Amino acid sequence: MTIDLINDMIPPLKITDDATKALIWMEELRLHALPVIKDKKFLGFLTEEMIMDHNTVDAKAGDFLLKGENCFVFEYQHTYEAVKKATDFDFECVVILNDDNEYLGVVVLSDALSIFSQSASIQSEGGVIVLSLNQSDYSLSEISRLIESNEAQVMGSSLNIDKNEPTKFRLTLKINKIDLTHVIATLERFGYKVVAKYQEVKSISNEKERLDMLMRYLDA
Repeated sequence: MTIDLINDMIPPLKITDDATKALIWMEELRLHALPVIKDKKFLGFLTEEMIMDHNTVDAKAGDFLLKGENCFVFEYQHTYEAVKKATDFDFECVVILNDDNEYLGVVVLSDALSIFSQSASIQSEGGVIVLSLNQSDYSLSEISRLIESNEAQVMGSSLNIDKNEPTKFRLTLKINKIDLTHVIATLERFGYKVVAKYQEVKSISNEKERLDMLMRYLDA
């Protein structure tokens, strides 16, 4: 869960903190934006660019028109959701809230990616299949059984609402086979709609490649 990856070294700014303090913290932490809070409520991010454009270091964090007030996830959500939210807003980190919408901390994108880099489902060679299916038809155990009948295994999965058809799911599966021909044929024979497929034949060597692979899972 996201709460397990909170970086305690990154403090939030209070609305009374001035821009000078914000710039010093950003330089020390090597970040270009910091969250701003008031009474444990997250208000948005103050960015280095905003301070430079404002052209005064005496301004308080609360004086700025903050950005990314929706760049947050809840503590119980999966780390995938945190990564997706950070990339959607093009921030280096995402805020974590509790059920009372109170600020808990931030997860840094690079920290999350370091976890994914150790994941077998990301690192291993194989193929990726994306299925579109009715929500009532979703059964990962049944789909896995069909895949295993072709001497293949599901190494990882991601389930999202289909952006084109909100009544349906999109299920992304990482499979430990590069040749997906027989697996796809079996799935289609049992009525599953395959909307995309990819082959991954090289190891992932840098952060951008890991992010690209992860976003392929989340956005497929």
